Amino acid sequence: MLFDVAAEVTANTRLSPDYNVIALHAPEIARAAGPGQFVMVKPQAGLDPLLRRPFSIFERVMDAAGNPVGISLLNKRVGVGTRMLFAAKPGERVSVLGPLGKPFVPVDPPAEAWMVAGGVGLAPFATLDAALRTRGTPRRLFYGARSKSDLYYADIFERDGARLHLSTEDGTRGDHGRISEPLKRALDSAPKDARITIYACGPTPMMRAVAKLGEAAGHPVFVSLEPTMGCGMGGCYSCVIPVQKGSQRVFVRACLEGPVFESRAVAWDHLTGH
Repeated sequence: MLFDVAAEVTANTRLSPDYNVIALHAPEIARAAGPGQFVMVKPQAGLDPLLRRPFSIFERVMDAAGNPVGISLLNKRVGVGTRMLFAAKPGERVSVLGPLGKPFVPVDPPAEAWMVAGGVGLAPFATLDAALRTRGTPRRLFYGARSKSDLYYADIFERDGARLHLSTEDGTRGDHGRISEPLKRALDSAPKDARITIYACGPTPMMRAVAKLGEAAGHPVFVSLEPTMGCGMGGCYSCVIPVQKGSQRVFVRACLEGPVFESRAVAWDHLTGH
């Protein structure tokens, strides 16, 4: 079910001069949301910004009794809309449409779930991690960023029982380099009969590298693609993605058939501009 609500800002946590987590009172969306789904957000009425912007649902916010009462968004201040979300104050209202898109499907034990995130590609994994945790599924988080100052919430995943593998391009925390390197080592050392499902979100080159490694090791890989979305409901065709269906390459709308895709279905060689 889809909801369009004027959600009250309940908290705005600044993580850095450019990143924040904004919590919104939206119990209808929180109750309906699955891991990896997204919402379309417009921070204020008027023409600036003109269009809503897609955000992965970061967390489902619970009340003291454990009931879902809202959602949070991991935001990076870049353009007009994201600057408004960065500056939003508790009590203000934000227009939120969702939940949208096809979610990740959590696996049950004895399978393992390995989540691979690049930068703000961490956003869809907090809800996935929560769903996996309730199933008792062993989890690992492979999390890469440019610097240690760009690694957010990693310790919370570890506190909740996920095994961490971190990397930074400048070597300030974890491995020095890209997150695909510790992922490759872990895959190489995993038992041959291990049942591993890999979930990835981040820059397209990273996801393509993760897909190649996972598929070569014989494990299913699911990627959350992040093309430009104008409406989030399939009307504007701004988010088309090339996929393989049989022997043919076709274009589908990521907001309807994604954003989660099995990696083998993605026509990576033709995925440009995203």
